[in-house]
Amino acid sequence: MIATTSHRNVPSVELEGLDILWFQVSGTLCNLTCHHCFISCSPTNKTYGYLSLEDVEKQLQLSVEQGVREYYFTGGEPFLNRDLVPMIERTLEYGPVTVLTNGTVLKEAWLERLRLAAEASKFSLEFRVSIDGPTAEINDPIRGAGTFDRAMEGIRKLSAFGFLPIVTMTQTWEDSQSEEILNQFRKILIQVGNLRPRLKILPRLKIGAEAERTSGYETYEKITPIMMEGYDASQLLCSHSRVVTDRGIAVCPILIDSTDAILGDTLNEASRPFELTHGACYTCYQYGAICTNPSSKLSQDS
Repeated sequence: MIATTSHRNVPSVELEGLDILWFQVSGTLCNLTCHHCFISCSPTNKTYGYLSLEDVEKQLQLSVEQGVREYYFTGGEPFLNRDLVPMIERTLEYGPVTVLTNGTVLKEAWLERLRLAAEASKFSLEFRVSIDGPTAEINDPIRGAGTFDRAMEGIRKLSAFGFLPIVTMTQTWEDSQSEEILNQFRKILIQVGNLRPRLKILPRLKIGAEAERTSGYETYEKITPIMMEGYDASQLLCSHSRVVTDRGIAVCPILIDSTDAILGDTLNEASRPFELTHGACYTCYQYGAICTNPSSKLSQDS
């Protein structure tokens, strides 16, 4: 992947290949109001709206000629969209699917349909469940009262239907506590039937609600042209993915609240380079692949 420099001496990244396509199926609507959400999703945030099954099917057909190899469903909370299950069933005909969920609204009838769809597909179906600590005392002040127990019940349901969910957590503790936190998480996940816990720690994205909870990015937390020299730009999501929203095609799922996030109405229009002017770009530069599920990034018990 080759990084370029714009006329304003700001580094930008080319879309070298559209490997991953995201669907923001529930927009910015969520049943929770998490205090660290980088796009401030909530039950009342209607900045972005739902996608329809027809919207998804149209983009799936177009994605074939673009060479897309993997699909992600996100929101808000994707399972608030009543068409999510048929969306996933349809997408499993095209490629591997990952669903990002808070795990608190799952229904067994949905999971039974998805289990059958996954068994019938040659592609994998993954679930990423957001839980921000191995106890209610750590998780609930961030995600809301009672959300830990509800999310763990979601893990139990997913495990009962044969899925191996990836638990993602935004780090709100000191680095020295990470080993203890992960070990504690593994134990509690095994107790609810997830016998092979997979854990992924995410860095804080200091935008949206998180900027209000703690602080935003400092002026020096930006990518410079010099930083991009010799850097593998494939570590940045914008070099190989785009996001389908109800307002157009966005550059990535993190920056949709930014005025420059929507790159066009079609995948072809959205294939232009993107300037790395945001603090969140700096976080992606530091950590790489924070939105996707490469197995090398996961902590897993065999």
